[in-house]
Amino acid sequence: MESDEQDEIPVGKRLVRAQGGGGESLAERLTSQFYRLTWRTPLHALRLRGRYPLKLLAVPDDPVAGDASTGLAILRGELTWRGEQVECGRVDFGSESISSGFANYLQRFQWLRDLAAAGSRAQVAPVAEMLTRRWLSSHADRVSEPAWRPDLWGWRILFWATHAPLILSSTDLVYRSAVLNGLARGARHLDRSADRAPIGLQRIAAWAGIVAAGLLITGGGPRRSFGEAGLARALNTGFSADGGLVCRTPGGQLDAVMLLAMLSRVYDARRIERPAFLASALNLSVPSLLGVTLGDGGLSSWQGSLPIEAPQVESIIAASGVRTRPQRQARDWGYQRAAAGQTVVVMDAAPPPDRRVARGGCASTLAFELSEGAHRLVINCGGANAGGAFISAGLANGLRTTAAHSTLILADSNSTAIHADGSLGRGVSEIALERQENEGSSRIEASHDGYVRRFGLIHKRTLLLSGDGRELRGDDVLLPSKAKQKPMTSAFAIRFHLAPGIEATPTADGMGALLRIERGALWQFRCRGGTLSVEESLWIDGQARPHGTVQLVVSGEASPGGASVGWVLRRAG
Repeated sequence: MESDEQDEIPVGKRLVRAQGGGGESLAERLTSQFYRLTWRTPLHALRLRGRYPLKLLAVPDDPVAGDASTGLAILRGELTWRGEQVECGRVDFGSESISSGFANYLQRFQWLRDLAAAGSRAQVAPVAEMLTRRWLSSHADRVSEPAWRPDLWGWRILFWATHAPLILSSTDLVYRSAVLNGLARGARHLDRSADRAPIGLQRIAAWAGIVAAGLLITGGGPRRSFGEAGLARALNTGFSADGGLVCRTPGGQLDAVMLLAMLSRVYDARRIERPAFLASALNLSVPSLLGVTLGDGGLSSWQGSLPIEAPQVESIIAASGVRTRPQRQARDWGYQRAAAGQTVVVMDAAPPPDRRVARGGCASTLAFELSEGAHRLVINCGGANAGGAFISAGLANGLRTTAAHSTLILADSNSTAIHADGSLGRGVSEIALERQENEGSSRIEASHDGYVRRFGLIHKRTLLLSGDGRELRGDDVLLPSKAKQKPMTSAFAIRFHLAPGIEATPTADGMGALLRIERGALWQFRCRGGTLSVEESLWIDGQARPHGTVQLVVSGEASPGGASVGWVLRRAG
């Protein structure tokens, strides 16, 4: 499918407001906890009983290739994930000694994809069976978290079905029966718990599992109809109108596209036409995903997401079957994209995600990333929610701050408060946004109210990308608000985090710097209205590993009347 709809840029100013309220209420948390306690009751156990399926009605293809190196490590006896590892013979799927991200990877059974890429069925099936037996012995008859979390069961059903030849090739009929019965019990669990999963990707995954089970288990017609109705609701609440996940994370968006592509293959395996709402969700979500890619084809770093590299992104987009252009203006999802020549700019032009739909949100409003061709130039630190062995809890908290993003920070305070428990507090609630296109150039003007309550100042940022992509001009202005809070004199800093490998050399007048991209072009940075310095920074790569780099910092002081800083990034030669 090729579409030009996402290239249309609506003219005029628009107000973007934060959605919803605070986090879960006490009553909601208590209700959720009480429901999870019911999993241990005889009544819930009774609800999980039913007919034992003798086989699956079809085996869908996996539309995404696994990582052979990770699979070879599993064959050698080690399960690895972002610097963490555990011996296959000692893996405890309920262990608290591994990170939640590693636990999700294990519990989803996503490692089956990597294992499948490492060798023939005869080589890898014994290992897959051994690990599946370990899960069954620990969790098949014990309903508890995290193993029975609805979203994990949804993913598990898809991966078990897709890689059934690896886990169901055994001649041990008791084991085969245990796998199939476990899948059926998981589906019955989802029938009653899918709508209790958090809004967004988790709820979508839970309902996708119900649909898949309805398609693959004998007599699943009623479940399929029930599941499709629930999945349609989950997609409607989990995605914004322009196709972005409500959690606003590019990594989550990539997972959502992968999930829907896998579910589509289940329909294909049964030779049943996919429902229109599923095709529509893919047609909207793929251009939104492409809209947050940079010139190297990888993801930009927003809301704690990693800059997933191009091969993985391209593989999942190809699996979706959707051919389209990047979305340039996702007003509801909150990202603006400008591209000219070889230059791509992605800007966060929305409040952080609501606490009900995202954990670990970042105070990144009005930050931007910039690339030229395959070279990243201006970045965000990223990776706050990546997990793994390389990122400590303290570092993860620091990566969520405004200072970890390429934008203005006032009085060393986050534009949206980040509480000690990790939740987001008050801050950005409203953004005024206006965009104009003129003869190939793009002008994006946005302002936010994150500093009004505390300092009485509005931050307004304007980005202007030239038609040839060789120049990006910016203005960062602090304006007195009309609120009762009187503006006060406050120090500010505008940060431009630079990608690893870029050498920044300050000019003699202290108002600029030469930026040398390793095996790339030379760019010039100039500013007025502040003092320029070069400081240390870091960047989290697509494998969740930190890399040391530098940042340009334009600092100054805003009087009660405000402040204004102009700057330009210009390609030399």
